[in-house]
Amino acid sequence: MAAALTLALVVTGCGGGAAQQETPAAEPAKQEVSYKVKHAMGETEFKATPQKIVTLTGESTEAALAMGVKPVGAVKSWTGDPFYPHIAKELEGVKVVGDEGQPNLEAIAALQPDLIIANKLRHEKIYEQLKAIAPTVVAETLRGEWKNNFKLYSETLNKKAEGDKVLADWDKRVTDLKGKYGEKFASTKVSTVRFMAGKTRIYYTQTFSGVIFKELGIARPENQMKDAFADEVTKEAIPQFDGDIMFYFTYETGKGDATKQEEAFVNDPLFKNLNAVKNGKAYKVDDVIWNTAGGVKAAFLLLDDIEKYFSK
Repeated sequence: MAAALTLALVVTGCGGGAAQQETPAAEPAKQEVSYKVKHAMGETEFKATPQKIVTLTGESTEAALAMGVKPVGAVKSWTGDPFYPHIAKELEGVKVVGDEGQPNLEAIAALQPDLIIANKLRHEKIYEQLKAIAPTVVAETLRGEWKNNFKLYSETLNKKAEGDKVLADWDKRVTDLKGKYGEKFASTKVSTVRFMAGKTRIYYTQTFSGVIFKELGIARPENQMKDAFADEVTKEAIPQFDGDIMFYFTYETGKGDATKQEEAFVNDPLFKNLNAVKNGKAYKVDDVIWNTAGGVKAAFLLLDDIEKYFSK
């Protein structure tokens, strides 16, 4: 028995020693990564994968969510209370850090983030202040460039595998739709119009929906094939709205002014005389999904709309 007890103590001792020796061997898996990200305002270095993210555009918020990252702070959506309906549930508990056009620097700093994602179009003037709070990566533009921005965010978040999966899902969805409706896409001229408070715009190819149309191979009326963003027009230009299909959307902030603008146009005799209207092919769609949100989640929902209307 004495011999057995001695052997047990030796084995236990060896076991303890082995456990102590395993700790250093596990350390490499916990080592912090180090990488640099080039962006619109320079280059930012990271010593570890960011964990506390603040997003200053709606599309960067959507990108983070799509890659499984919930921001600690995000700017309020242009419409919504405080976020767009299609992402509101996923953002429960996220701190609002001002508006996209005017982020609240004190609120951002209070969250002690280790990454801020911004956009040059919106935040160039406050970049130095943002950078003083936390490492800041800045996308170039918001003119329908959601895929390019998404790739930048994927690199920034050190989530390339997750980002590649999202883009692969997108490519498959686009391929499937082109397989079903490719000929119809190519032969159907699609027009897009937006109503805002006191303004009406014809949208061209450098818009959120326009970029997606181009990827799908959807035809446009000749006057809307411009390599540009949009033109603001009056009622006299209503005949330029026409297409085989017309999608129109209204940026309503709750005051009713954009809705009044829409009603003034759609009730005009020129509007009622459009072929798309007379043929029952003028569709009012969600402004958030078709333009304002501008992110990856909205992009997938826009594809759902395209299938819905082209399947008719």
